[in-house]
Formats: sequence, structure tokens, C-alpha cells
Amino acid sequence: MLKWMIPMAAIVTGLAILSGCATAPTSAEDKAALSRDVNMALAKAKGQDASLQAFLDKAYGYAIFPKVGKGAAGVGGAYGKGEVYERGKKIGYCDLSQATIGLALGGQTFTEILAFENKAALDAFKKGQLKFAAQATGTALKSGASVNAKFTDGVSVLTANPEGFMGEASVGGQTFSFQPL
Repeated sequence: MLKWMIPMAAIVTGLAILSGCATAPTSAEDKAALSRDVNMALAKAKGQDASLQAFLDKAYGYAIFPKVGKGAAGVGGAYGKGEVYERGKKIGYCDLSQATIGLALGGQTFTEILAFENKAALDAFKKGQLKFAAQATGTALKSGASVNAKFTDGVSVLTANPEGFMGEASVGGQTFSFQPL
């Protein structure tokens, strides 16, 4: 079993890295669609947690990935595109890539919001220096959850709107890329 998992992990990792090369949408229509998706996901997340806006207002910046798709059957991966904001103003586009290997089966989509506590944390994200273990715990948004969200190394991870099912005990990592407007 291990013989086929290692090459599959390499393939998934390669695909995740290659998909990260096109961070910004290429056409005006794609940019408008992503902005609509970001606004809808943010509105839905605020509906789950009314205190989210106050939390984001206090953050130096944030990145919103409205729809992260994740799937696995032993080897897994996830990908999502989003927008980055600094002091409430959109400054660019971003993407998230994840590769995992281990005991995993299923598929799901969710919204991921990264809140940056300060300029240094946002700058690290923009330079591609922010990386997480794939199983990094994010605060699941529900009423009042963002009030208790904590920053770790200047970043807080919030997740919302999960759909599907994913059971996993795996290792891997999330990487991010940024492209300014």
C-alpha cells in the first residue's frame, strides 16, 4: 500500500504547486465572479457569527477563500482562490494549496478566512512565508465564535459553511500565494 501512496503524494503535491501559479483570475468576468463569491461567503459567515465583522475590523488584514474544495482517498489535496484585504481595502488575490497523505476519505467544501493581527503577519503571507500543517485547527464559525478566536503567530484561522464529509488522520500542509492588484 505504501508503494503507491508515495508517488500519489508527489503527484498531488505537484498539482497543488502548479495550481498555485495562477493566483489572480485572468479575466474581468472571473475577477467579478470571485468578488461575488467572496462577498456571499462573507455575508453567510457573518450570518453564522454576528461578531465576525468586529473581529475583522480589529485585524490588520484578512484573506477570504470563499470555496476551498478538499478531497482525499488516502492521498488528498485542497485548493481555493480568494481575495486579500488590508485595513478593509482589497489589495490583491491569493490562493491556498494543500496536500496530505494518511488515513483520509471523503470530500468537502468550506470557506476559510485568515485574519492577520498585524502588518508583519500580513507581510509574511504576501511573501509566501506563511505555511500551516494541514490539520491546523481553525475556529468554526457559529454565533459568537470570533469573539473567542485567538491569534497564533499573528494569524487566526476561521472556517465556515462546511458542506460534505471528510474523515481524516493525515499529515501534510497548506501553502499560500499572493498577487497584488
